[in-house]
Amino acid sequence: MAEPLSNLPEYSVSEISQAIKRTMEDTFGQVRLRGEISGYRGPHASGHCYFALKDENAKIDAIVWRGNFGRVRQWMEEGMEVIATGKVTTYPARSGYQIVIDSLEPAGVGALLAQLEERRRKLAAEGLFDADRKRPLPYLPRVIGVVTSPTGAVIRDILHRIADRFPVRVLVWPARVQGDGAAEEVARGIEGLNALPELDADGARYRPDVLIVARGGGSLEDLWAFNEEVVVRAAAASAIPLISAVGHETDTTLIDFASDRRAPTPTAAAEIALPVRAELVATLEDLAARQRRGLLRLIEQFRASVLSARRGLPRLEDILAIPRQRLDTASAQISTGMSRLLRDRAQRVAAARLSPFNVRNAIGRGRDRLSSTSLRLARITAQDAERRRARLDRAGGLLMTLSHRATLARGFALVRDLSGELVRTSEAALSVKRVSVEFSDGSVTADVSAGSMPPPASKPAPKKTPPKGGGQGSLFD
Repeated sequence: MAEPLSNLPEYSVSEISQAIKRTMEDTFGQVRLRGEISGYRGPHASGHCYFALKDENAKIDAIVWRGNFGRVRQWMEEGMEVIATGKVTTYPARSGYQIVIDSLEPAGVGALLAQLEERRRKLAAEGLFDADRKRPLPYLPRVIGVVTSPTGAVIRDILHRIADRFPVRVLVWPARVQGDGAAEEVARGIEGLNALPELDADGARYRPDVLIVARGGGSLEDLWAFNEEVVVRAAAASAIPLISAVGHETDTTLIDFASDRRAPTPTAAAEIALPVRAELVATLEDLAARQRRGLLRLIEQFRASVLSARRGLPRLEDILAIPRQRLDTASAQISTGMSRLLRDRAQRVAAARLSPFNVRNAIGRGRDRLSSTSLRLARITAQDAERRRARLDRAGGLLMTLSHRATLARGFALVRDLSGELVRTSEAALSVKRVSVEFSDGSVTADVSAGSMPPPASKPAPKKTPPKGGGQGSLFD
C-alpha cells in the first residue's frame, strides 16, 4: 500500500459542498439584501422564478419559490431596485451561491416613482390616457356600480352621500383594495359590472350607468394595486363611464389617467355622479312658474289684440254700403250700355250705303256679335257679383264672430254702470248700486244688493251651429 503524500484530510466533492452550504447558512441565515433585479423573464413553467440581484460591483443569483411568488410579483420588474429578505445558501451542482427570497419590497419611494413613471409613459404611448377617449357622465344615472372593499368606511361614505343627494340603486362589487391579488379583483369588478345584463328579470334597470372605483387614503405602496396594468387596462376598456376615487386629493394613481373622471375623494365621487334632488325639484318648480307666467302674458297679449281689432272694425252696414253701391251702379250700367251699343250699331248701319243683302248680312253679324258680347258681359257681371257676395258673406261672418253680440246671444250679459262703464266684478257692482244689464235683445236696469243665487239646474250644452257663409267660427265659443 502506497504511503500518503500529505497528512491533510481527504473530502469528497459532495462532502465539501455540503460543508460550505452549512457554513453559509449558519453564518448568514436570514438577511436583507439590496440590489437591482437583473435577468428577470417571468416565472418558470414550474412556477418558480429565477433571476439575479446586482449592484455596481457584484451579482448574486436569486430564487423565488412558487409559494411566495404571488406575494412579491408586483415588485418583480427588470431593472427595479428592491430589498429582498431571505436565506443565503449554495447550489452545489454549479458551485454557486444564491439567495432564496421570502419577501420583496421596493428600495424606497424613489424606485417606486421611477417604476410608476416608466409604466405611465408606456401606457400613455398606447393611447390609454388620451383625452378623446373620455366620455361624459350621465346626468342622472339610475344605477351606480361601486368597486371597493365592502367592509371599509369608503362604501359607507359613498352610500350615505348618495342617499343624501339623490337615492338610486347601488350595486357593490366587493374587492380587496390592497395586498396580494387586489389588482386582479378590482379589474374583475370593472369587467363584471360591464358584463351585467341591461335589465333584470322584472324589467328594471340592472346594468350600471356609471362606475365608481374607490379606496381610502394610504401610502404609495398601499395604493399600488391601482397602478397595475391590469387595473388600468380594465378601466380604459370599460364601456360604462368610470369615476376613479382612489386615496385623497393629493394621491395620484394610473387609474386616474384612464378613467373618464377623477374624484379627489370617494365622497366627492358620489357628488360628481349624482345631482342634488332638492335642487332639481326647485329648478323644475321655477321653470314651471316661468312657463305659467309666460302663458298668461301670451294670453293677455292675444286678448288685447282681439279687443283692439274689435274696436277698429267698422259697422257691418258701413262695410256693405260701398260694395252694394258698386253692384247697383254696375247693374244700371249694363242696360244703359246695351241701349247705347244698339243705337250706335243702328246709326252705323243707317249711315252705310249698302245693298239690302249686305245690310241683312251686316245686321246679322252685328246681332251675333251683340248677342255674344251680351252673354259674355252677363257672365262676367254674374261672376263679379258672386265674388263680391262671397266677400261680403266672409266679412259679415268675421264681424259677427268678433262682435260681442254673438256672445250675448248665447246667454251672456254685459253689465255697465249708468255712465256706460263696464262693471267686471261683484264688488264693483255693489259699489255703484244700480247697473244696466245688456242682453241680446235689449237692456234692463237693475238695483244691486249683496247675496247669492242658487246654482242653475244643469242643462245639456246647446248644439253649436256654424256661422253662415262658411266663415270663421266665434273666438268666444
